[in-house]
Amino acid sequence: MPTFKIATIAGDGIGQEVIPEAKRILDAIEKKFGATFQFQDFDWGADYYFRHGRMCPSDFLDQLRAVDAILLGAIGHPRIPDHVTLNGLLLPIRRGFDQFVNVRPAVLYRGVQSPLALRRGEHIDMAVVRENTEGEYSQVGGFVYHEQPDEVAIQTSVFTRRGTERVVRYAFELARKRNKKKRVTSVTKSNAQGYGMVLWDRTFAAVAAEYPDIETESLLVDAAAMNFIRRPESFDVVVASNLFGDILSDISAILVGSMGLAPSANIDPRRRFPSMFEPVHGSAPDIAGKSMANPLAAIFSVAMMLEHLGMPEAAEAVNAAVVSVLAAGKLRTPDLGGTSKTGEVTDGVLSRLT
Repeated sequence: MPTFKIATIAGDGIGQEVIPEAKRILDAIEKKFGATFQFQDFDWGADYYFRHGRMCPSDFLDQLRAVDAILLGAIGHPRIPDHVTLNGLLLPIRRGFDQFVNVRPAVLYRGVQSPLALRRGEHIDMAVVRENTEGEYSQVGGFVYHEQPDEVAIQTSVFTRRGTERVVRYAFELARKRNKKKRVTSVTKSNAQGYGMVLWDRTFAAVAAEYPDIETESLLVDAAAMNFIRRPESFDVVVASNLFGDILSDISAILVGSMGLAPSANIDPRRRFPSMFEPVHGSAPDIAGKSMANPLAAIFSVAMMLEHLGMPEAAEAVNAAVVSVLAAGKLRTPDLGGTSKTGEVTDGVLSRLT
């Protein structure tokens, strides 16, 4: 019977609501598949910041290092600047554990309405692979004449051949594994960014030559954004830099009905460090505490975590249960046009899972 140590960081806002629902799913997996999940709960986030002036303790990476995976709810609070929350917890975890791949699948499931006309269930099925540790989020730069009228801010994007090659190669391997359209789309802006993105283009071409079975295309980021709307069904695996991947994956989430259906995985493919799994909907303070949050993104994230932990049958069971709930069309949180409560949706998933 496998035993896994899972660090849970519920965080802020609706993260406090969806992580308990995700843990309910894992409790059911324990009974159905014979695994044991040992949870370590951490109270890091906005409340910790208000008490201590920082998002988490200084030794937080050491506290997380021994776990098998991290399950994160959401981080963010209206009274804390976003750059403080991002750089105070999330980016240090991604960089500290070299989670250089961020995967965000986007599937239009049966029973879910896309905001795009004429798109029906299963017409859209893509995965955005985002470089997760460098690029535009490298935080290289600084201020001169700080907070003076003639202040100067310098922000430098860092692209390395190593960092680009490993995420592009992951995208090609994922395209083979998905065995769907077998296409990898590279997102670039090398017409304007003549160094970092030119390196990206050259690296993509070099890796693509090793995968003759995979079709490729390269799109400028503005054209990619346009084509996500115009022809979303044509995409399979999309590989993009940290910033471009962040933006495009939010677009893809909305195309398939709701941010409440969007899971993600921050992965160290070499498995030297724990990987982190999280819904991408954010803390949503406007609906926090009202039992309106959609738990399905967190539950889909659990399925991605189970796959990573070597439990593919359990992952497929969770995915199938969620897909069944969506297809039935009876349990809907407000983001999907319904009135169901958070726990009621999880109940529906559990009834199909068990």
